[in-house]
Amino acid sequence: MTEPTTDNSVKGERIAKRLARAGLCSRREAERWIAEGRVAVDGTVLTSPAVTVTETSRITVDGKLLPEAERTRLWRYHKPPGLVTSHKDPQGRPTVFERLPEDMPRVISVGRLDLNSEGLLLLTNDGELARHMELPATGWVRRYRVRVHGTPDPAQLAALERGLIVDGVPYGPIKALLDRQQGSNAWLTVSLKEGKNREIRKVMDHLGWTVTRLIRIAYGPFQLGLLEPGQAEEVPARVLAEQLGGSRKPKRNADAHRRRPS
Repeated sequence: MTEPTTDNSVKGERIAKRLARAGLCSRREAERWIAEGRVAVDGTVLTSPAVTVTETSRITVDGKLLPEAERTRLWRYHKPPGLVTSHKDPQGRPTVFERLPEDMPRVISVGRLDLNSEGLLLLTNDGELARHMELPATGWVRRYRVRVHGTPDPAQLAALERGLIVDGVPYGPIKALLDRQQGSNAWLTVSLKEGKNREIRKVMDHLGWTVTRLIRIAYGPFQLGLLEPGQAEEVPARVLAEQLGGSRKPKRNADAHRRRPS
């Protein structure tokens, strides 16, 4: 049997995008699954993600037919410290997805919060929505409450808005405001649009201030609000559509629940 078409002129979409849109995984995960031989189209096991599929393509993952995509959904989740933002952790540490409420469907995170960070983590059943919301081009500001050990210099904080380079890594503009100094500790409100891996911790350490607590309180228009640690609350469909505006409309489809291949 021949490999499915790789001709992009065929009306359809790339297989990794289709898997992400179904909410099973991110595009990157989909490419890994394909490399592992877990994905087949019309009976042919794929060896490359450079494959275009159509609405009539029969797609299976681990021998199970790809479920129809349900409507796009988004949740606000208050991540406690001590959880890894991953479905599986090779070190055996507890993960966010192991601690979600039992009535939650299969979801993926919009970006990450590191092990010791806490606060707002957005979760969705739509991998394409997650990718859209993570892109710096979307322009959504991530806002944090940050406690540091040290005495921040307002001039240094103001200079962060010009961006900086730490250990050869360029970081974009960061807005950091001193809220209050309490002895040897200070609380800051920090806002940024890019959010590279452990960005705030690395930048503050570079300036000589150790981060002792980091709480994300907003991601774009979505707020942590009064969510208790470990609590998840779905964003109403109407609110989600309003916040996405014309840039990306939530898909509408069946309400069938999906299961992610393990």
